Amino acid sequence: MPRAATDVMQSIIFSAVLDGIAALKRGSGGLPNQLLRDVQAIHPNVTFADLPKDLQDAIVESTRAAFTQLLKEGYAVGPKQQMQASRPLDRVPERERRGPTGERRDIRRSPGRRGPGGGRPAGGKPGGGKPRG
Repeated sequence: MPRAATDVMQSIIFSAVLDGIAALKRGSGGLPNQLLRDVQAIHPNVTFADLPKDLQDAIVESTRAAFTQLLKEGYAVGPKQQMQASRPLDRVPERERRGPTGERRDIRRSPGRRGPGGGRPAGGKPGGGKPRG
């Protein structure tokens, strides 16, 4: 059974966080003070270049793994314009219908007709055929 997109993304993000923590531990060389300094250096305004090299490598690898996992799960990944152009149509193809006596009817209408009676609705009377007042 295919997994929902939220489940796939949750597992991807969880794996990326764990990989990042492991990379920080590796980068500290087993020194608790260095690990603490590396963690405290991460803040909302930090840039990718400011992160420790091991963490940068883990993020790059996690990104590649995320795209691979999305593709494995059957999700399409690509530029927005390309994905919209290649999406399948969300409608049912038109089919032939038969009337009450079994004759074929074409359900497509010509652009000028509004219904089986032709021109105006409600018997051709202006205002829908209802008296006012």
